[in-house]
Amino acid sequence: MMTAVLIIEAVAIVLLAVLVIGLLRSHAEILRALHDLGVREPSTAPANGTFEPRPRTSDHGATDVAGLSLAGSAVHIGITGANHSTMLAFLSTTCSACVGLWEGLGAGDVLTDLPDVRLVVVTKGPEAESQSQLEDLAPDGVTLIQSTEAWEAYGVPVSPYFVLVDGSTDTIVGSGSAGSWSQVTSLLGQALNDARAANGSAVANDEFVADAELRKAGIGPGHPSLYPGTDSGREPD
Repeated sequence: MMTAVLIIEAVAIVLLAVLVIGLLRSHAEILRALHDLGVREPSTAPANGTFEPRPRTSDHGATDVAGLSLAGSAVHIGITGANHSTMLAFLSTTCSACVGLWEGLGAGDVLTDLPDVRLVVVTKGPEAESQSQLEDLAPDGVTLIQSTEAWEAYGVPVSPYFVLVDGSTDTIVGSGSAGSWSQVTSLLGQALNDARAANGSAVANDEFVADAELRKAGIGPGHPSLYPGTDSGREPD
């Protein structure tokens, strides 16, 4: 009698295990089918966009980006030490809020108001993206690199996410999230203007300090030492 009970329990456990495995497999197949149909995970990025127009005070600083091209070749993109600014657009094939941004890339009308800013699209590595969808979404002429390491290096918290780097100073001018390219352009333009204003204030302050030191030394406007090679203190015509 005891043997029969044990056999029944064993059979029940086996049937339960088979049922659980079947459910898990069905769930995985459903997720895969939804992914192939273009149904993506919801994004946690704010709908109205947020951008911090100043360098971030965090452990994440400006760095070059290394990863793979869409064709699978090793790629290294220089960000620091450049004589221009670079906008890193962290997009994904699994982000519902990225759909419009991908479409905007295909239309070719992004960052038209910021011609001095280079655009680099950064996705996660092949292990985290749908390669077939990426091939469909990524337009020709747009620099794209697959690099999960770059997401980690720049501390990307959500997608879509954007980071503006000033290559001449190796600093992050601003970073944040936005839902459209027009919003990105507006926020980045504001960040650039704020950065230029801050730099202008610093230059003006330096000039003020220099003038004060000259006045202490008895050197003012028209002083001969300010115009070497002339016979008087007048500024040459």
